[in-house]
Amino acid sequence: MNLLKNKIEDEGVVLSGTVLKVDSFLNHQVDPELMMEIGKEFARRFKDLGITKVLTIESSGIAPGVMAALQLNVPLVFARKRKSLTLSEGVITSKVYSYTKQEENTISVSSKYIGENDRVLLVDDFLANGQAALGLIDLVKQAGANVAGIGIVIEKSFQDGGKLVRETGYRVESLAEIQSLENGKVTFKQEGARV
Repeated sequence: MNLLKNKIEDEGVVLSGTVLKVDSFLNHQVDPELMMEIGKEFARRFKDLGITKVLTIESSGIAPGVMAALQLNVPLVFARKRKSLTLSEGVITSKVYSYTKQEENTISVSSKYIGENDRVLLVDDFLANGQAALGLIDLVKQAGANVAGIGIVIEKSFQDGGKLVRETGYRVESLAEIQSLENGKVTFKQEGARV
């Protein structure tokens, strides 16, 4: 997705060989026009799969997730990272380790919003080590629902997450795949190439 790649090149900040900061448009400040185009692209790629829900993790997955849900005309459900007094019955949980924050979170969702008749599209901002996607897959399985596919805004192809998640057998679509962040420069993976 060229619009996204251009935004990454123009505004992304390479902090190290493994960390890309995109807080000016994706995970602190949000560019709504870009998110709308991301939602349209996810809807285009997954439109024929009978999706009934979009599932993401708070908070950075919400903007692209809600736009995908809007385009697919289905509800968005987001897994919470923090306990809530209002989320007490029928709670499904999974453990997720955040590479960026260097901490483990228990994510949770109400079984009231994802059930056995659902076909769920998972959406997240980054795919690096794969733990968030695997945690979301676990939540969907526990709910007795089906994972229809996984939409990723930015994949860091040089890390193991993409391989781990693809080994589950689910379809993974990444809108921008980064091959390298070496020497302070973003290098995108060539179309069709698999690391």
